[in-house]
Amino acid sequence: MSSRERRTFPLVPRRRLTGLPFGDLPSRRRGHGSEVIGSRLYEPGDPVSTIDWFASARLSEARGDDEFVVRDRAADEAPRVAIVLDRRPAMGLYPSPLPWLEKREAQRQAAMSVSASAAAARADIAALDFSGGEAWWLPPGRRDRAWLVAERAGDATFDAPEDTILRSLRFLEQRRTDMPGGTFLFVLSDFLTELPVDAWLDAAGHGWDIVPVVIQDPVWERSWPEIGGVAVPVADPRSGRVELVRMSRRQAERRRAENAQRYAALLAELESLGLRPVEIGASDPALVDEAFLGWAEERRRGKWAR
Repeated sequence: MSSRERRTFPLVPRRRLTGLPFGDLPSRRRGHGSEVIGSRLYEPGDPVSTIDWFASARLSEARGDDEFVVRDRAADEAPRVAIVLDRRPAMGLYPSPLPWLEKREAQRQAAMSVSASAAAARADIAALDFSGGEAWWLPPGRRDRAWLVAERAGDATFDAPEDTILRSLRFLEQRRTDMPGGTFLFVLSDFLTELPVDAWLDAAGHGWDIVPVVIQDPVWERSWPEIGGVAVPVADPRSGRVELVRMSRRQAERRRAENAQRYAALLAELESLGLRPVEIGASDPALVDEAFLGWAEERRRGKWAR
């Protein structure tokens, strides 16, 4: 599925933006835009097209003189989108033809969905990952950005350090001119490595609109299969070494409960910080798009708006 065929989702901000003009999102600045935020008396130089003729007629009749009222509008702002790709070895697990979530493909499809939606909103797009241990930074821009992000998501290796999300947030803190307040920051990860709460709070303190995209396999990471008494080959994601592991039924049940509890705790922590996540449990493009559309609809209804 190409980016042209994606079901794009609207970039619904948690709060009004302040940034570059001539975009699609209403801001707190007055100016040329689509949303009426008030009215005032006409001043020399105001465009005739801004005059509210019905309000002007009512005011003129009330005062017994010619008075003109103009509509004030919120200036439209250009949204900005940054995508953080977690390229830890664990994010490359479950390759095809295994019957579980191919996390690398799910991440690629999520990156394509975000970049296609950003392009549809005429947003500047940036991307960051630490594949190979060094920062790969695609500065904000529009020309070819959606294509470059999709290519990077499909080609980069999964050998980033375990603290790649923390490194990414620290890296972006040093590029505040590229990341103004109101920037949508989509973080694509399984979030199975611990991230200090302070890191989220610091990032939110910069005014970024943070959207965690949680990519976890429903069988092995959110739950655990019934493999009691069965020897299962388990591979280390970093070294690739495979070992046979045998678990009792009780151990498998305990692991299932622990994984479910861990996933619930992750969602609860993110939501307690005001970070409504997008949950990805499949790599099918249509299902990935549906997850983002559901997130946008919740935002539109204002359930998570603050």
